[in-house]
Amino acid sequence: MRVSRKYVLAATVGALLSVSAVSGAQAKDDSGSATPRYEPKMVQALATSLGVSEKAAVERLDSQAEQQGTFAGLAKKGIATEGAFFDKSGTLVVNAPNAKTADKIEDAGLKARVPARGESALDAIKAKLDAKATKQTPSGVSAWSVDLASDTVTIEVANDKSAGARAFLKQAKSFGKAVRVVEGKQQLAPQTVVYPGSRMTFNGYLCSVGYGAKDSSGRQYLVTAGHCIADLPVLSYNNERFAKGEHTRFGIGTNSVDMGIARVDSDDSIATKVGTYGSAGTIAVKGSKRAASGASMCKSGQTTQWTCGKVKSYNVTVTYTDENGGPDTVVRGLGSSSVCTEGGDSGGAYISGSQAQGMTSGGPIGQQCSGVNSAGSSYFQPLDDALSYYKLSLNLG
Repeated sequence: MRVSRKYVLAATVGALLSVSAVSGAQAKDDSGSATPRYEPKMVQALATSLGVSEKAAVERLDSQAEQQGTFAGLAKKGIATEGAFFDKSGTLVVNAPNAKTADKIEDAGLKARVPARGESALDAIKAKLDAKATKQTPSGVSAWSVDLASDTVTIEVANDKSAGARAFLKQAKSFGKAVRVVEGKQQLAPQTVVYPGSRMTFNGYLCSVGYGAKDSSGRQYLVTAGHCIADLPVLSYNNERFAKGEHTRFGIGTNSVDMGIARVDSDDSIATKVGTYGSAGTIAVKGSKRAASGASMCKSGQTTQWTCGKVKSYNVTVTYTDENGGPDTVVRGLGSSSVCTEGGDSGGAYISGSQAQGMTSGGPIGQQCSGVNSAGSSYFQPLDDALSYYKLSLNLG
């Protein structure tokens, strides 16, 4: 019997819809003490990436949060939408099914447009492409997703040398202007690496710790990337066991979803305040409300630590290449971002403000990150989908 109780710190970071305040705006924590509303280094990162002052960065964060709140209220008013995204100026653009509905959205104070297709039609096209990929893996086609801003299903291609890729692209082009093909992209891989003694180890491999959640009976689980626990291993933190893999939806060489859960040992727990690798203390998780495309977000993982960017798209399907020569794997249901990650970051958590977003799944092979604002890209398993599938509720700070 172990005498010490371990608290495993979720590998996330503070993020950009609730980052710290240069503007002086403060909120009260549970003890009544004044705390910054936005974490300072996150504001600095956003200001640098946008080329604006820190005050302007804070105002942008406030505006994004307010717009997302208004958007969430549209459904309660019975106003149908076809998705929404932030444009480069930070304005939330809401897709409307028709001009009459667009007027209602504008009356609510949001910008509206009536797209040629919209989210429902694009989702239907992507579903057909997903079905094609399950019959023959399109090796060389890196990813495909619904891109609301361009009103297309966007396909990223590394090469079209395989028969699967050529067949996939042939079908994609049959949808005409609804599909956009972007060539010259890198191949992708799950970001797990062999690494001695680190954040979360299993069978000689390494990932990063994600989020804690519980079932209806109060049993505690770690929600993670499915490929991190593909063999349902024992998981260790600081060389001590803290959890055991219980279920995964990831299988190499198959049509997969990169989500999984591990049962946390009874004398251990996953912290509800997540770490920033010494940059800004810890940040409490207040929920798992999904951020809109274009929203600012950050992630923390043991390899690249604290990196930031924006949400790109949801409903993304990728082809992961096995760097050891094994079969390629099609993974669906991911989110994409401009957050930079490297091998070993898998399972680590993405967060937008105080809202948990997901866990690192993968990224470009050979990508290198060099700081908070490193240029790059990555893919993550949305947390809300994993919680729903496993019927779990997120542990909140």
